[in-house]
Amino acid sequence: MKSFEPKPWVAPQPVLIIGTYNKEGKPNAMNAAWGGQWDMREIAISMGSHATTENLNLNGEFTVAFATKNMLVASDFVGIVSAKNCPNKMEKTGWTAVKAEKVNAPVFTDFPMTLECRIKQKIGEDAAGYYMIAEIVNILVDEAYLAEDGEPDIEKMQLLTYDPVHHGYIQLGSKVGQAFSDGKKLK
Repeated sequence: MKSFEPKPWVAPQPVLIIGTYNKEGKPNAMNAAWGGQWDMREIAISMGSHATTENLNLNGEFTVAFATKNMLVASDFVGIVSAKNCPNKMEKTGWTAVKAEKVNAPVFTDFPMTLECRIKQKIGEDAAGYYMIAEIVNILVDEAYLAEDGEPDIEKMQLLTYDPVHHGYIQLGSKVGQAFSDGKKLK
């Protein structure tokens, strides 16, 4: 085995699109890779110093959409271009924004699944950013992405994962097993 110095290589990493409103009520989005499920109804996200961070400081509510193969180019764009420097950033994505049902944040309807969230706690807050723990207050799923049982169909969504080693995006593949079941074969 080859050894490497510690790096942010935990994989897979979801490609999260964070939606907020600025002080004028204009929708904004950013791409965040360092986040994930924290608890049954909570997520954790590492936030640097961004226009989105400023928006979160004004209003602790936001949305999280999951980037897909179809949204790859615009999802990458919102991660490399700041609303601080590009006032028409969101217009360039072509995304449609509507107000979320339960939080004061935009939902970009172009994505198959969106979490509506509210900050519960900020950890290590300083000028460089913070880690936030947020409560998931609602989940919106486009009905075209529901399975026969009425639950979200993750395979249909063509979700992306971030490759932290080679800085690429990889589309998640197909189901290969059944959790909480396949391991029983070794009992």
